[in-house]
Amino acid sequence: MGLLYADENFDLPVVVILRQLGHDVLTVQTDGRRSAPDHDILVRAHALGRAVLTFNRRHFERLHRLGADHSGIVTAKRDADSLALAARIHAVLAGRTPGRWCIRVNRTA
Repeated sequence: MGLLYADENFDLPVVVILRQLGHDVLTVQTDGRRSAPDHDILVRAHALGRAVLTFNRRHFERLHRLGADHSGIVTAKRDADSLALAARIHAVLAGRTPGRWCIRVNRTA
């Protein structure tokens, strides 16, 4: 399953469910990187071979477009249904290996 690095604003209930689904999710808080700039988060995640998991689409997608090195970025829209959001993230990560990809996970209508 995926090696993920959740930024500090990502919902903990979603992180917990992703872990239950078999993903290895490290949070910024656990890694002692609280309040680090987005670029530093991306660099740290890449050094660990982890894809960033974030609600901060604008900044991380911009870093991707500018050519920043990374091991993947998953941007998501907040969803009150943590289980549904975790399931959508789990589905888009199925069979994916770390690489320089950037994926948007949207809420269903």
